[in-house]
Amino acid sequence: MIKKFIYLEWKAFTRSASFGKSVAMKIIIGFFMIYFSLLFIGGGIGIFYVLKKMNLEPFETINKFLIYYFLFDLIIRLLLQAIPVLNIKPLLVLPFQKNTIVHFSLGKTALSFFNWLHALFFVPFSIVLVIEGYSLMGVIFWNLAIIALIYINNFLNIILSNIDKLFVVFLAVVVCLAGAQYYKLFDITTFTTPVFQGFYAQMGLFLIPVLVLIGLYQLTFKYFKNNLFLDAGLSKKEDIATTEDLSWLNQFGTLGTFLKNDIKLIKRNKRSKTTIVMSVIFLFYGLIFFGNSHQPEVMKIFAGIFVSGGFLFVFGQFVPSWDSSYYQLMMTQNIPYRGYITSKWWLIVIVTFVSTILASFYLFYGWETYLIIVVGAIYNIGVNSHMVLLGGAFTKTPIDLSNAGGAFGDKKAFNVNSMLLSLPKIFLPLLLYWLGLHFADKTVGLALVAGAGVLGFIFKDKVFSLIEKRYKIEKYSTISAYKQKN
Repeated sequence: MIKKFIYLEWKAFTRSASFGKSVAMKIIIGFFMIYFSLLFIGGGIGIFYVLKKMNLEPFETINKFLIYYFLFDLIIRLLLQAIPVLNIKPLLVLPFQKNTIVHFSLGKTALSFFNWLHALFFVPFSIVLVIEGYSLMGVIFWNLAIIALIYINNFLNIILSNIDKLFVVFLAVVVCLAGAQYYKLFDITTFTTPVFQGFYAQMGLFLIPVLVLIGLYQLTFKYFKNNLFLDAGLSKKEDIATTEDLSWLNQFGTLGTFLKNDIKLIKRNKRSKTTIVMSVIFLFYGLIFFGNSHQPEVMKIFAGIFVSGGFLFVFGQFVPSWDSSYYQLMMTQNIPYRGYITSKWWLIVIVTFVSTILASFYLFYGWETYLIIVVGAIYNIGVNSHMVLLGGAFTKTPIDLSNAGGAFGDKKAFNVNSMLLSLPKIFLPLLLYWLGLHFADKTVGLALVAGAGVLGFIFKDKVFSLIEKRYKIEKYSTISAYKQKN
């Protein structure tokens, strides 16, 4: 029976509208998989010797910060990881045992990217530990405990995924713990480090997380099995309708109508609300680069692009997928594509402007730093806003607005056109800034990036004509793709 389920899952994947069959796409996907795999493997090998060079005991140092590692892993899962499940409803009317359906649905999570990615770091690190003279059995037991903790996070994410904004609570906990440790008020690692060290040093201690994992799996299994009914856990949730006065937007005509729909969509759905949260998180992205003297100067413009462009990247790249549930109906109406695209553009511009104002706390690093953010915002408005709207014509994966997971999209939404259009978003401003630095100074580099944004704004009408034409060409293939529900 499990073999049948695997067969159905493979058919659902290969028959999806966004599944690319070109050799070029497969080569590109393979290249990126190999690149990031080597990156994590290299990190797993190199971190031992880097820490040793810093006169730190590598294994103890890793164990010291594992508590933060697993807390951040859980936060990322709650925010981004979509729960992989079967299209269960049709199976309930067929002679399939519920136990088999639930076991396979939960078993799919074992193959999740959020689980096997950890192995690319921990396995090479463990091999280095053995080579450097650490006990083989101790390293094996330590790895078993680490694997168990990774899957404990996996099943916690499944159970807690229906609780809105829970990741904010965990994020607040991490910030408080890290802040308390930084200011030497309370150091949680003094309590957790001996536990992680014990998985290596104490025989049998690794069984504790393993037994917790087994118990958590049983709890998750019972939870899903008890809700595996068409009139219970799988029934459509009904919410009380609310109204809000957005009549002031009527003065903008068709544009105002579209803006009202977008504002209501963002406020009323889990997935779209996530874009606002992600936009706020992106505001702090610059803290990684600004004030860090070890970062290349050119990377500051990279940070400037992301600080103001969080909403642009997490919302804009999925236009028109946000409207996938009623896109067919919308296309039967006398709705001009230009008005539709313009409304999305204005929404992106407004949020980018607000994000730039909110990022004024970077003035702490000086006017020059904040100027980089302002220049990044100009580039986002003039160039990147057009790129994400054009890329949306090729992104044909419907969005489940009730699911907050997968804030950065579905792997089935990948296609070569969207990937190629993403290159100017990041690499073009880096190139322009580098050219300015190389041949003149920072001022010229910033002027080149800002100039590209201004040119994009000047030629907005011509660019919109090209975008509108592409949307019309892709119209019927997009409608066909949105009909797919699995």
